[in-house]
Amino acid sequence: MSQQEPTPRENPPEEDEMAGESEERLDERTTLAAQVELLQEENQRLRQAFAHARRTEYQRAAIGLAILGAIAVAGAVVFPTVRTVLLALGATGLFAAVMSYYLTPERFVSAAIGEYVYATSVADRESLTAELGLQDTQVYAPTAAAGEESARLFVPEKREYSLPPASELDSLFVITDDAQQRGVALEPIGAALFREGRRAVSGELAAEPSTLCDQLGDATVEVFELADGVTTDVDSDDGRASLGVSGSAYGDVDRVDHPIASVFATGLAVTLETPVTVETTDETDRAEFLVTCRWEPNAETE
Repeated sequence: MSQQEPTPRENPPEEDEMAGESEERLDERTTLAAQVELLQEENQRLRQAFAHARRTEYQRAAIGLAILGAIAVAGAVVFPTVRTVLLALGATGLFAAVMSYYLTPERFVSAAIGEYVYATSVADRESLTAELGLQDTQVYAPTAAAGEESARLFVPEKREYSLPPASELDSLFVITDDAQQRGVALEPIGAALFREGRRAVSGELAAEPSTLCDQLGDATVEVFELADGVTTDVDSDDGRASLGVSGSAYGDVDRVDHPIASVFATGLAVTLETPVTVETTDETDRAEFLVTCRWEPNAETE
């Protein structure tokens, strides 16, 4: 009697279906990984191309200045009557060419990267104020740090508050015997920008609020490129400066210690030597955001 051979076991349809799905998911993951790698390579290539384009732009400007300088120097030889002027122009052009060529920036940080960094910083500050139950009030108080005029951002604990002495503002947590003076004191984002703005502005910063705000507005747009436009409306008698901000490079201006509001408030506080409060509203007829800085109107005349 012959023994019957066992028939091969067939996989259930469910197992075949699961195996097929697993293979499909594996293929998808492999495809996605390849696409991510390609995107990373393309991103790196675009970054290098952008940096190269910027360097090329500066180098072309340097070559153009060098050519103009050389022409001016050659003209000084041909036209002796205007030799002094042409030599001055030639020397200026050649010097500017050398500076443009060798001081070409090698690293460019996009506004999006700066926005991410600022968003992280402001999230920490908002969490700190929320955890401590602090008010939304922002007071920029003038101080003297390491012998240099500066300011600190004081956020009070009480709605009805009084500003603590400048010596108490050196600490992060301001804890005094007077409960109305308690809160936190932070380094304003605009402090470093204001110091840089001082060096960028031709001449001295004005002591008069209206002119000072115009100078800070120009620095905000032209030097720091924090916004596409800033308009100012200053009433010194009322102790108020209203700033219309359009095209902010760092998102909504109504966030805590926004760079634009911070640089104006810090500049006013340091220059007028008086505390400055800041309020920001959005969706105005005048601009995308309206920043209002207030101070005691008699402070600038004392």
